[in-house]
Amino acid sequence: MNVDRETNTSETCECTADEDKEMSGPLYAISNFNPTGDGQISLQKGQAVNVLRRSNENWWWVESNGCYGYAPVNHLAGVISTQPEWQDEEYFGNYGNLKLHLEMLSDKPRTEAYMNAIVKNADKLRDKVILDVGCGTGILSMLCVKHARPKHVYAVEASDIAEYTQKAVEKNGMASKITVLNDFAENAKIEDDVDLIISEWMGTMLLFEMMIESVLSMRDRFMKPELTIWPSSASLYLVPCTAQVHFNRKLEFWDCQYGLDFSSFKTLAKEDLLSKPYHDYELPCGDCLAKGQSVLQLDMKTLTIQSLENIVCQFEFVIDQGDTMHGFCTWFEVEFCPLSEDMDTVILNTGPDNQLTHWKQNLFLLDSPVRVNAGDVISGTLTISRNPEYRRHLRAFFDFKVIPGLQESKIVDPSSVQKMFYVWR
Repeated sequence: MNVDRETNTSETCECTADEDKEMSGPLYAISNFNPTGDGQISLQKGQAVNVLRRSNENWWWVESNGCYGYAPVNHLAGVISTQPEWQDEEYFGNYGNLKLHLEMLSDKPRTEAYMNAIVKNADKLRDKVILDVGCGTGILSMLCVKHARPKHVYAVEASDIAEYTQKAVEKNGMASKITVLNDFAENAKIEDDVDLIISEWMGTMLLFEMMIESVLSMRDRFMKPELTIWPSSASLYLVPCTAQVHFNRKLEFWDCQYGLDFSSFKTLAKEDLLSKPYHDYELPCGDCLAKGQSVLQLDMKTLTIQSLENIVCQFEFVIDQGDTMHGFCTWFEVEFCPLSEDMDTVILNTGPDNQLTHWKQNLFLLDSPVRVNAGDVISGTLTISRNPEYRRHLRAFFDFKVIPGLQESKIVDPSSVQKMFYVWR
């Protein structure tokens, strides 16, 4: 909702002279923005805005065409970018230290799923050429050599960790079988004809960081009928849930502290604390209000990069138990197709009723909880779109209705609940 100029003149007077000087000159909306709360301003891509106050890291108070309101920072730029940003320095910098690799190597369900696929299909991988996209520490490449005796493995890693991966390959006596390439996958010089592409590309909400694009690029480069990609398919799961403790911690916290009323901060808390998902949430099975559903299925053989720009997922849940619905949770499942018909498919599932992985689950909290009863139907869409400028980042837009399950209910057309989440910009 746009905020009228006359009723908010105080908002225009809070910048210091230094701030005015620092923020002189307009910024531009890099994409459309439809307000999701009071006090927010509507934006169209290319629209010029003047920043009057940098309220916090997520929202700035701006003026445009005589209208005032809060604008999301991730929608503003000094110029309208014609070239997307991949944040490679930030992204590969994170993978250049050991923190993330320690977390991934310590994740037994993750690593053992890949190892089981390799071991079960070892005979079919013998004398084959394998490409490990984003090899990290080289664990998958070395497991391939240890268990499957391939012709050769190309381990591609763009971060600085590749220097230590090379040393690990040498220490394990595998230098003649594994070539470590410190480069972007798309630029890697590989002369052999690849038989298997293996990669652990999955992130928050399955797609965050968009490493999947590098895998698809390599698939297109080495495409042939017999090419295998592991994982072969992926599914994103969604479930409505209650999360009272977490909601209280982030929002109800502001009602009273030390006997004082801080509820005036709740609007800001919604903008700061609830606009992004919680990526390391552990969802208790008992907090699921319905049976989880697969709302997105990806086939790595046929999936196109372009189709990842904007994905609309339909969902409809029948509530199992009456409770307060605080939001939704997501997780994913990937499958490793067998290389022969007599082998079983290896599955890695990161859901709440499976062994905990480093991905855990992702919690999306609504601004206002919704009361639901057994038999109610939650029907709507989840739209996942790539940030038009920051290409590794996503947006998740929920649009749904709670339809009462009781026939005698007089509510025929309940209003929609809508909310945008930024993953992470």
